[in-house]
Parts: sequence; structure tokens; C-alpha cells
Amino acid sequence: MTTLKSALLDSSTRPSVVSDLNQLVDTEVDKKGIAIKSSYGLVKKIKPGIIEAAIDSLLDDFVERLEPFYAEYAQSGGGSFGEYLAGRADEVSDAMLSVTDARAEKSQRETIKKVYNKLRPQGKKNVEEALPALGTVIEKYTS
Repeated sequence: MTTLKSALLDSSTRPSVVSDLNQLVDTEVDKKGIAIKSSYGLVKKIKPGIIEAAIDSLLDDFVERLEPFYAEYAQSGGGSFGEYLAGRADEVSDAMLSVTDARAEKSQRETIKKVYNKLRPQGKKNVEEALPALGTVIEKYTS
């Protein structure tokens, strides 16, 4: 059985995975309100490449959290991985956000912690909404 680690973190595929996930984030942000779109655009303008760098730095931890869900999905043998993730949106989003929660907690910058904690409640909803598309990206590399 293919693991997410072997499919997504291999040095030959990782850059493409990061690029596809960056596109996923861009697409999801485009669906949000003007405040989120504006803030996101400003961050990208001030520091080009920051989103891809963040995705790359978090990818190993995200894959580790998603691996049990993928293993269970692979054994269930039905539907798409995106549908599977959406059907477990609450626990999958909590698992994924535990990665960013830990990173924010470790930050020495109080401003980052404050902003993260302010945005965190909406983060869960946003992650849940993106799960079907995330599953599609993952299936691209595991099929």
C-alpha cells in the first residue's frame, strides 16, 4: 500500500506537491470575502513565496497527521479521498490544525500568536471547506 509519506514527501514529487497545494490555497482564498482576499494578497506582495515556504515547512507534519486517515480510506476501498475527508471533516480539520496550533504556540512573536488566535476559529471552517479539494490533490500523487 502506498503511504502518504512515500507519495508526497519524496524529493522527486515534493516540489510539485507544494506547488499544487499552493494553488489549492490560492483557489480557496479566492472563495472568501474581501477582507481575507486583501490580507492574503498583501502578505504575498510583501513577501513573495511565503505561502509556498510555509506549505513546505508544514508538509511533513500535515502528512503525519493525515496518514492514519489515508490508511483507513485505503482499506475502506470506496469513493474519493476528498469525499472520505469531508465525511470526517471535524476530526480531520482538528488533526491538521493541531500542526499550526503547535507552530503558533512555539512562536516567540506575540503578534503572530495574537493574530493566529484571532483567526483560528474561522480556520477550522476554512479547512473543512477545503478538504474535498485537498483529497483531490492527494489522489493525484497516490493513484
